Amino acid sequence: MSNSSVPALSVGRSLFYLIVAGIAWGTAGAAASLIFRVSDMGPLALSFWRCVGGLVLLLGALALRPRRAASGTPSRTERESRGRRTARILGTGIGLTVFQSAYFAAVEATGLAVGTVVTLGAGPVLIAIGARLTMGERLGRGGVTAVAGALAGLFVLVLGGGTADVRPLGVVLAVVSAAGYAAITLLTRWLGRDGGGSDALATTTWAFAIGAAGLLPAALAEGLVPHTDAPVSVVLLLVYVAAVPTALAYALYFAGAAVVRAATVSVIMLLEPVSAALIAVSLLGERLTAAIVLGTLLLLVAVTGLALAEARTAAAARRREPVAV
Repeated sequence: MSNSSVPALSVGRSLFYLIVAGIAWGTAGAAASLIFRVSDMGPLALSFWRCVGGLVLLLGALALRPRRAASGTPSRTERESRGRRTARILGTGIGLTVFQSAYFAAVEATGLAVGTVVTLGAGPVLIAIGARLTMGERLGRGGVTAVAGALAGLFVLVLGGGTADVRPLGVVLAVVSAAGYAAITLLTRWLGRDGGGSDALATTTWAFAIGAAGLLPAALAEGLVPHTDAPVSVVLLLVYVAAVPTALAYALYFAGAAVVRAATVSVIMLLEPVSAALIAVSLLGERLTAAIVLGTLLLLVAVTGLALAEARTAAAARRREPVAV
């Protein structure tokens, strides 16, 4: 039984939230690419402004929503819930800082398509391994095969580094970003396993506050205010990044990821690299080489294998559950 005062979402609504978040995230890298093209803003400064913008918007949303009546002196279980909430906020804030900063740096180094595909392709592998180590979720034969396939896909992408399209540094940064993404996914799922719903809006708001504070020194060193001949375009792009793939997408993501299994979350998030790759090729003029196509296919097949393995595990668990009479 949950001790949370916030009711848990249904699985269907959680899946819908994750789908919207994945599509929205796929546009963040494209906006970053455009900002990098028209200004000298760096990835750390962009991450800082993303956190600040998201924080301002979410604080406004928190101020406008109805307040719940206080219930008096907190009980022992409520104090424990606060401890879990603090762990969630700190872990999420740090993970978000690593995730989005390394991702923007990867996009700047090796392009939108490759940076996004590697980040979201390596993410499920790290999630599967982390879920096995922290929550006892078995990989199984299919999961091990999928992990091997994903590693093969990353290897093929690195081999493509001889061209101008895939750079090893960008791939490494994307894997670091994937580690941050995996960490916040596992933390969200681990703290939500009891079926209780967390206050996703408040958690996301505090996480962005932590991210902004942590990024400020590095952003100052990099240069907070960019030099550009298109200041209006840069401001509009920053507002979009803060509103849609940040404030909206992260609030929906954390709400849905607390309910849905970690492996399923990672599969739904494949909407991000697919949409990002389409934008990169169709609107930004990025070129898909044979290595990029092959490595991407291996990653997608591997993550699909993880989804199938996760579905079989869930079905087997349901069959083992006793029937209520």
